[in-house]
Amino acid sequence: MKHYAVAVIAGDGIGPEVMEEGLALLQAAAEIHGGLAFETSTFPWNCRYYQEHGRMMPEDGLTTLRQFDVILLGAIGDPSVPDHISVWELILPIRRAFQQYVNLRPIKLLRGLESPLRCKGHADLDFVVVRENTEGEYSNMGGRLHEGTPYELAVQNNVFTRYGVERIVRYAYRLAKETGKRRLTAATKSNGINHSMPFWDEIVKEVSLEYPEIETRLTHIDALSAYFVSCPETFDVVVASNLFGDILTDLGAALVGGLGLAPSGNINPEKNYPSMFEPIHGSAPDIAGTGTANPIATIWSVSMMLDHLGERELGRLVLDSIEDVLAERRVRTPDLGGTATTREMGQAIREQLYRRGG
Repeated sequence: MKHYAVAVIAGDGIGPEVMEEGLALLQAAAEIHGGLAFETSTFPWNCRYYQEHGRMMPEDGLTTLRQFDVILLGAIGDPSVPDHISVWELILPIRRAFQQYVNLRPIKLLRGLESPLRCKGHADLDFVVVRENTEGEYSNMGGRLHEGTPYELAVQNNVFTRYGVERIVRYAYRLAKETGKRRLTAATKSNGINHSMPFWDEIVKEVSLEYPEIETRLTHIDALSAYFVSCPETFDVVVASNLFGDILTDLGAALVGGLGLAPSGNINPEKNYPSMFEPIHGSAPDIAGTGTANPIATIWSVSMMLDHLGERELGRLVLDSIEDVLAERRVRTPDLGGTATTREMGQAIREQLYRRGG
């Protein structure tokens, strides 16, 4: 029997609702496999915890999480706490302390769904974005000066290191090679950002020499955003800096059905630290407590977690079950034009998983 220790941070807003379905699915997957056990520990670290304790997690929070194999995160954020506090005191410390330098986000049109792009089908929308996750534009360097005066200023420094850029670019090339992809597109803006982006471009070109079988394109972020809409079928693997990757993947999610369907993995490829898996939709406080949130992004994140743990067949089974339910067109949450609740959608996917896992 394989045992995996899973840290659970359900978070804020719809986080606990979608997490409940994710954990139920994980338990169902373990039952089907028969040789797996997932030992979950839940931590109440969210904006309510901040209001009570003045911090998003305890001082030894990272030490506690270090003991687990993986982390499942629901969603973080509440109007009562500024986003730069909730994100910078919980999510970003986890990503950086555990060297989760890969943010992996699939852009895939699932069976049973139609893209808002009327001329694009399932074969056209099936690629992955590899986002650098620990430095770049989200570096905690800079500050403010002369606050509250007419000459107040704010400085935010971007930080690109050779070590950081090389490892994310190499990961993207390895992913392309291992999955049989033949095209890698690197997002840049070297015509307008004259230090960090030419540096990024140079490293992409250097690493590309190690993978001559992979076609490499450097594309400016503004044009790349347009190409996501006009010709998504031209992409296999896209690698991007922290900010560019964040923006591109929200656009990609919109092209395949919305944020309620979009999973992600914050991955430490070397597995020296736990990786963290989460939906990218945020806490959606406007629908929290209504029971209408789509749990697919969380359940798909569980599928990605299984892949990361080496349980690829089971991960594929989960994703197939999601697509089966969508293809039946019987159970759909409001964001997909239906009336199903969060729980009903989760239950339908579990039932299909049991049928497939038989």
